[in-house]
Amino acid sequence: MTKLSTTTRTALKQSFPNLAKDVKKFPVRDGEDPWTLREVEELAALLLEDKERLEGELRAADAELSDLLRNSGDGAGDDQADYGSSALEREQELTLVNNMRDLLEQTTHALERIEAGTYGVCEATGLPIGKARLQAFPRATLSVEAKAREERR
Repeated sequence: MTKLSTTTRTALKQSFPNLAKDVKKFPVRDGEDPWTLREVEELAALLLEDKERLEGELRAADAELSDLLRNSGDGAGDDQADYGSSALEREQELTLVNNMRDLLEQTTHALERIEAGTYGVCEATGLPIGKARLQAFPRATLSVEAKAREERR
């Protein structure tokens, strides 16, 4: 387990004032130990750090994409290969930006679920997601079974 700094603990208390009480309500699967405050604090700290990092990366990627779009005609001339290369670069940057936005949205949603006291509940079935799954992927909103059903569709 990671030792959280005083600054991180203060930020967690500000962001999640009821966490000590809410953590007792977070569900677990049969055979799992109940969530501890420390476990949830570590996940929340990781998610808060990821959110901050993603917001910064997204700002930089958005600026780069804007530059690419603004300068899309510059230097390409009439050469189709240059034009195709520029179009591919813009498409790759757009995909990267969209993926970052999705990850930021998932991270924000996970933080909202912690704040609301609903973290660990499968959004499809209402059953526990499972600690191991959430510790491996803190943004998970579906249990393994519900995710497998979704992917089969």
